[in-house]
Amino acid sequence: MCLIAFDHRPGSDWPLRLVANRDEFHARPAAALAAWEDAPEIIGGRDLEAGGTWLAVHRRGRFAAVTNVRDPSLHVPDSAPSRGGLVYEALIHPDLGGWMARLARGEALRYAGFNLLAGDGERLWHLHRGRQGAVLREVAPGIHGLSNAALDTPWPKLIDARQGLASTVRHGRWPDDALAAMADPHPADDHALPDTGVGLELERTLSSPFIIGEQYGTRAMTWVSWHASGSIEIGERRFGPGSRAGETRLTLEP
Repeated sequence: MCLIAFDHRPGSDWPLRLVANRDEFHARPAAALAAWEDAPEIIGGRDLEAGGTWLAVHRRGRFAAVTNVRDPSLHVPDSAPSRGGLVYEALIHPDLGGWMARLARGEALRYAGFNLLAGDGERLWHLHRGRQGAVLREVAPGIHGLSNAALDTPWPKLIDARQGLASTVRHGRWPDDALAAMADPHPADDHALPDTGVGLELERTLSSPFIIGEQYGTRAMTWVSWHASGSIEIGERRFGPGSRAGETRLTLEP
């Protein structure tokens, strides 16, 4: 997962509304949004190479998603575990907050850089594993964005995604406005690009909310609607190089 915009409103009619894009190499095998055969309580897409996922929900009422941190200077340990496994652990651990606190105290440093976002409909946590170590925080209510840096780092595509979600919330066009913002393929102007150490050409390519490419691009667009009743709606649009490959919508009742 490389771009997430979400509205966190505990105690409201919509405790969580979220849209997210997963950018990945098209050749990397993945399964579509569904209940996992070996863990049917988990609903999400699945990375068939490492076995984890970028975003999923649990039937008992839990959500988790992960993004990579883009920083070539960040030290990655040899044989670092797959970051997609963090989403699975976040969904099944009986003490989510305690488990994330233990990650922040040192276990997160076994992994390459990542952002882990996880919650239970009332509380939402963000764990950032970056160059300086790992930092855990509870997310304040409101509209936020997450890409390949720390929470709410104002990269152009994050600002666009967050504004699209804000329009949805303000005008009641959920999830249409948010999805339209996530589908924008236009790169940012050069003067607005971040400098993450990957060079200007790649920064341009990665700066649009929706990335189109023959080898690498946006593979999935996901949205989550968490209702106060406890029901969770989750949808996924899937893409190949230059075209939509399928769509799935599911509703989980408490």
